Amino acid sequence: MFSDRTQNSVLVVSASQKITDLFNELLPPNAFHPIVTVSSCGEAKRELISAEYDIIVINAPLADEFGSEFALDLVENSPAAVLLLVSSDLYPEVSCKVESYGVMTVSKPLNKSTLYTAMKLVYATRARLRAMDKKNKSLSAKMSEIRVVNRAKWTLIESLGMTEEQAHRYIEKQAMDMRMTKGEIAVSILNTYGK
Repeated sequence: MFSDRTQNSVLVVSASQKITDLFNELLPPNAFHPIVTVSSCGEAKRELISAEYDIIVINAPLADEFGSEFALDLVENSPAAVLLLVSSDLYPEVSCKVESYGVMTVSKPLNKSTLYTAMKLVYATRARLRAMDKKNKSLSAKMSEIRVVNRAKWTLIESLGMTEEQAHRYIEKQAMDMRMTKGEIAVSILNTYGK
C-alpha cells in the first residue's frame, strides 16, 4: 500500500480516456492528489507553467507528438518522476532511448496490476528524489555558510591583524556566547567592517 505521509500530485498526459479513468480508479487519493489530466503535450506544457507536479505520466503516442522527447525534457528540467507508457512493439526501442536519462517506461497494453506496480515504483522514486533534493539544499546551505565564514575570517585578519587561527576562534566563541550560528556571526562581522 502507499504511504499516507506524502501526497504526490500527478499529471496524466493521455489522449485515451480509458487510461485516464484507470488512473483515477486505481490511485488512492491519500497518496495521489490532485490527479490532473490533459490530452496533449501542448496542454501539459501550458499546465506546467502554472503548476509543478511530483509525478508525470505520459501515455504515448499523443496527438501532437509521440511523447518521448517531452519525457526527456521533463526529467532534465523538473524534479518530477516521469513514467512513459509505450505500446509493446515500440517498447524495446523507446525504453532503450529514455531509461538511461531517468524516464521509467512500461509496456502497453496495461492491466491494473502492472499499472499499480509501476506507480509504486514511481512513488518510491519520487520519494528518493525528494530526499536527495533536501540533502542537496542542506549541503548548499553549509557550503554557503563556509564561504561567508571564510570571508569574515579574512576581514578580521585584514582589519584587526588577527591570525587565521585567532579569527576562527573568535567567530566560534562569538557564535557560542551569542547563541547564533557561525554564519550569522560572519555576516555581522562583514556588515561591521563593510565587506
